[in-house]
Amino acid sequence: MSATSTICFSIKFVLRAFGVWPDVSFTALRRLFWSATLIIVQICQYAYIVLHYRTDELMDLMDNLSSSLAYSLLLFKLIIFWTHQRKFRSILTMIAADWKECAGDSFSMHTTTNMANLSYRVSNAIIGLHMAAVVTYSLGVILSNTAGDNFNISTVPVRALILRMEFPFDSNSSPVHELVMIAQFFHLVTQACAIDVLNALIMTLVFHIGGQIDILRERLMNVFSKKSMHTLTKITMSNLIGKHQKIILYIENVENLYCYIALMQFVSNTLIICSIGFVIVISINSPDLSTILVKTLLFYIVMNLEAFSFCFAGEYLSTKVSSQHIADAAYESLWYDVHVNESRTISFLILRSQKRLTITIGKVMDLSLECFTSIVKASASYISVLLAVS
Repeated sequence: MSATSTICFSIKFVLRAFGVWPDVSFTALRRLFWSATLIIVQICQYAYIVLHYRTDELMDLMDNLSSSLAYSLLLFKLIIFWTHQRKFRSILTMIAADWKECAGDSFSMHTTTNMANLSYRVSNAIIGLHMAAVVTYSLGVILSNTAGDNFNISTVPVRALILRMEFPFDSNSSPVHELVMIAQFFHLVTQACAIDVLNALIMTLVFHIGGQIDILRERLMNVFSKKSMHTLTKITMSNLIGKHQKIILYIENVENLYCYIALMQFVSNTLIICSIGFVIVISINSPDLSTILVKTLLFYIVMNLEAFSFCFAGEYLSTKVSSQHIADAAYESLWYDVHVNESRTISFLILRSQKRLTITIGKVMDLSLECFTSIVKASASYISVLLAVS
């Protein structure tokens, strides 16, 4: 079935639920609920780390730190989207205008639809994989509890929670423990949905602009062909220039929306991958290796893919989707055979296309696959340090 919108239903549904999608009813109430929920959970998580960093094993603290950082990053992303609502609305308006514009052109519709279908597949894969990670992470905790080898000094079994938290009540007794576990599982599912959707959204936005640049390239090649040369008008040229300006504005809006998110993503993913990697490495000789791998291995893969998806989006934008492709298409066309006024206009388009357009990490460096290798290298270095300390 062909797509009729760049952003799939699952992304729209979650964005509406978290008060990110524009013009949703009870937006303030939705934002208040989710921010309060995340803040309370974060307080309980970090309180546990502070109160137990001297008594718990380093492996348990690293495991708890990785999950805490993941949800701290989610809260930061939501705040960025809530405070940059105007830019996000502008991006959605441009996407809707692009779909309306391509309605009468078979090539434009085919390209836009293909990019939308690709976005759907990538988005569903990201969401499905993270949901599987939530299930295996929770299953690992349940398996460790059923093993029955966790005891405190009073020889009372201490049953671990999915998320280690410090509560003002006893969470080890039944049925409180079971109720807290159920609440934490549903919390993990909802927060994982939000994390996945915000990660999939950047891929969706980048794929869409990739299709629009392909459309502009095709139009530049066709409008200066020998068949179309005699029908070239100022209106045609203004449409091409307007299309190019829209692409530039679109990329700038995506950059302004995601640049600081990318910065926090870079830092947090390095720490999270390091923490989970340390847990996996140190548990190799442990009798609970299988339980720990069930809990952490897929989570480790998901965190690496999350970092990779951001870096891939930046790389995709700066190579295939780079505005330099537009300059190449304009230069390779028969612009030199048209009237001097039209050729002067196209020369300005070529000149404007020389500007590099990409997503940056906090406006410091470009987001690229090289950044992903830096994250992996830094994580490996930190794991070595932690192993030496432990």
